[in-house]
Amino acid sequence: MNDWTEEERQLVEWLADMNEDEALPLAKRMLLQDKVDPMHVLGLCRAAMDIVGKRFEEGEYFLPELVLAGEMLDTVGAIAKPLIKLSGGTAAAKLGKVLIGTVHGDLHDIGKNIVTFMLDINGFEVKDIGVDVPAQKFIDEIKAYEPDVVGLSGFLTLAFDSMKETIGAFESAGMRKDFKIMIGGGQIDETVRSYTGADAFGVNAVEAVALCRNWIRVTA
Repeated sequence: MNDWTEEERQLVEWLADMNEDEALPLAKRMLLQDKVDPMHVLGLCRAAMDIVGKRFEEGEYFLPELVLAGEMLDTVGAIAKPLIKLSGGTAAAKLGKVLIGTVHGDLHDIGKNIVTFMLDINGFEVKDIGVDVPAQKFIDEIKAYEPDVVGLSGFLTLAFDSMKETIGAFESAGMRKDFKIMIGGGQIDETVRSYTGADAFGVNAVEAVALCRNWIRVTA
């Protein structure tokens, strides 16, 4: 964080403060004119959304702020995605299938959207089933989609219980060994991974891609 320029700090602050009229033009200028690395700009967006999530948990922000935050990130992402594809290209053949969703009780989709986006441009076939997803919907989608990896996303601390419950439902359905499970979002660490029963956790989208690559290379 100390390595940010004044302009980068300003972008994070404006995004976190819901200052859409200032934040979006700055993000566009950084991407299109200043040629800042689009992954770095998305990282700044994620840092801002971490602040938004904390303010939501503390009762300072409410659902409308979360919706606006998501819309702002979508706008920035729509500019950043083609730039990342131009610089890195995409794999011709899909590497594997990933199903991802935010667990029930949580409406955050910022981190999930970045992970979905990064998996997509790195050659994975990704199905995003949205937010506030109950365990049974995950099970139904897994049966239909047959993914190699399932990603459970959640930002709020209550999401940890939902992740544990969802993974427990997979076990009850007899499908737990059919795929790998990664979790991410918020303050997730090894303690949370162990509590939920997931195979691994990722602190950012780059780690999520690395996990999927390793798992699918091993099982291929």
